[in-house]
Amino acid sequence: MSTIGRLTRRSEFLAAASGRRFHNERLSAQGLIRAMNPSLDGSTHDQPGDGLRIGFTITKRVGHATERNRIRRRLRAAVTQAAGDLPVRPADVVLVARRPALHAPFATLIDDLRRAVSIVTKPQGPKSDPAESRPGRRGRGKGAPASGASAMAPVLASGATASVAVPGPGPARANAPSPLPNACDGPTDG
Repeated sequence: MSTIGRLTRRSEFLAAASGRRFHNERLSAQGLIRAMNPSLDGSTHDQPGDGLRIGFTITKRVGHATERNRIRRRLRAAVTQAAGDLPVRPADVVLVARRPALHAPFATLIDDLRRAVSIVTKPQGPKSDPAESRPGRRGRGKGAPASGASAMAPVLASGATASVAVPGPGPARANAPSPLPNACDGPTDG
């Protein structure tokens, strides 16, 4: 059975907040894999007894003090129950409880904890060039046409785009936009 340490310093909580995240309606998890410390013999290992460390955050928005303490006790008990199934990596994990954790079934809380810790302590693979990994852009960028408009469609003076018929299979439709009432094509000086 692995021993799980505690996060006690604010700097450890802030460092974990910069790592991966996991969210559901009962809790959020923030985790960061700690860097290995090189030893004198050249091998890399963490300090003895430093494996997984977990900290708990339950804000005042969740409830009054007795409810927050009850949630904290439930999460600690869930960590104790799931300790054998949690990864044995040198990582810091902060569990941020939400109000539904107070009345959630204990088995659900344990499953959430297992899933959250395994996700936020998962080692990240090597980063690749983002242009190679994405085949096409999604969404509107600078100068991109509005949704439904073609990049080749001309823009009319009224700000609307004229639809262009695309040759291909399917019924031919007249896609010309209807003129806007009181629209003019040039400057109005009088």
